[in-house]
This record gives sequence, C-alpha cells and structure tokens, in this order.
Amino acid sequence: MTFEEWVGAVGRAVDAAGVVAVVLGAVVATVFAVTRLARRQGEVYGRYRRFLGRSILLGLELLVAADIIRTVAVAPTLESVGVLAGIVLIRTFLSWSLELEITGRWPWQKEGTRPSASGSGSPAQ
Repeated sequence: MTFEEWVGAVGRAVDAAGVVAVVLGAVVATVFAVTRLARRQGEVYGRYRRFLGRSILLGLELLVAADIIRTVAVAPTLESVGVLAGIVLIRTFLSWSLELEITGRWPWQKEGTRPSASGSGSPAQ
C-alpha cells in the first residue's frame, strides 16, 4: 500500500467517523427526547437541540480533519488548497454558529459571558 493510498484510507475513515457522529448523535438525541416526552419531563426541546448541536459540532470537526488529511498530505495543488480553505471557512462558520446556539457565547468567550448588543461579552445574568 502506497503512502497516498494509506492517507486516502485514513481520510475516508475519519470522514466516516464524522458521519457516524452526526447520525448516531441524532438518533441518540431523538431517543432521549422521546423518553423525556414520555416521562413528561421539562425542557425537552432545549436539551434535544443542545445534544444534537454537539453531535453536529463533533461531526463537523471530524469532517474538517478528514479534508485536511486528504488535501495536505497528498501533493497539494493550488486548486485543492483553495477548495480546502473554502470548506474549512464554511464549516468553521457553522461550528461557531452552533456553538453560539448551544452555549449562548462565542467559542473565544470565557464561560459565564454572553454576547451583548454591542458585540462585546458581558457577564451572564
């Protein structure tokens, strides 16, 4: 097995792990939500969204890692690096948006702070 074939196989395996993380996370989140609904526990929707969001974040991180492995490790061309940069930018924006939805703060903000109207963090109330 050549280096390129090995790197391709690793990239596909990490890709598959990303897809599994999203799909399995969605299934588990749904099972937990249905169980909470059946038991009439509170805040089902909020917990479901957070669990699902975390699963998507994990999957996105794995998919970005797979793209980097395949693009950088095997003879990168200007076109492949440009495509990788676009993919990473889009997925990073999605990750930040999901993080803001899940935690109520940007990834670079300390815990306990939330974005204010002016965009700077202020203590959560």
